[in-house]
Amino acid sequence: MSDKQIPVTKDGLERLTEELEELTTVRRRAITEAIAEARSHGDLRENSGYDAARHDQMMNERRIADLETLLRNAVVVDDAGPSTGVVRVGSTVVVDFEGEEEQYTLVGAIEAKPAIGRISNESPIGKALLGRKPGDTADVLTPGGPKKIKILRIEA
Repeated sequence: MSDKQIPVTKDGLERLTEELEELTTVRRRAITEAIAEARSHGDLRENSGYDAARHDQMMNERRIADLETLLRNAVVVDDAGPSTGVVRVGSTVVVDFEGEEEQYTLVGAIEAKPAIGRISNESPIGKALLGRKPGDTADVLTPGGPKKIKILRIEA
């Protein structure tokens, strides 16, 4: 992971901090116990339980390192501040997307969950919306080709 600044909402920062706490305390301890249990079963060369526990340990430690980097580079965006009238990270935007009204909340890439309307500021739609105001129209290059998106209102 690079050391560039990563925008994150206050809620997103709390979720990442909680995940890191869970991984470093609860999950790490459980994996250590699983490794000890598997070791007690004898020959480690043919012990699939040991291999699985070591793999879990590796993945857990990798996620911990990733989260530590993310948190070190996180820049909290003020998503509860006064509305500036333009779309920014933390804004909830209602748009007309090819004739359908849709709602998106712009978040940093690490918080994105498109299935629930939380889109990254680095996504094509997110980039097209940033800095725009209600009434503006933007062109978005999607996998299905270019589309037009019109900002109807900014809700937060």
